[in-house]
Amino acid sequence: QDWLGALYRDGKGVEQNYEEAVKWFRKAAEQGYANAQNNLGNMYYNGEGVEQDYKEAVKWYRKAAEQGNAWAQYNLGNMYNKGYGVERNYEEVKKWWNKAAELGNEEAKEALKWYWMGVLNK
Repeated sequence: QDWLGALYRDGKGVEQNYEEAVKWFRKAAEQGYANAQNNLGNMYYNGEGVEQDYKEAVKWYRKAAEQGNAWAQYNLGNMYNKGYGVERNYEEVKKWWNKAAELGNEEAKEALKWYWMGVLNK
């Protein structure tokens, strides 16, 4: 279901259709599949196939992040950093980016470097 959602999102082998992608991501996400939860969060974040809704994006990122999905952890940290769908909270930013970095997420490692250099708000 997650793979099918990705094919529709990316238009690979099928005509690109964000609404169809959301349908398939949601099926897998509701069954607890972390990668689909992160993908569904991305769809809400970007407003693709659904109305843009940062709170809903946070909801799905959190479900995946709590299961150890590094991309969702990075994304959730990013939401806290920007104050999108949640109140800005730099302790949460560090928490989630550190978890993602520990799992090898390169974007989180890079974001933490900028954070500690003071380029990102603290």
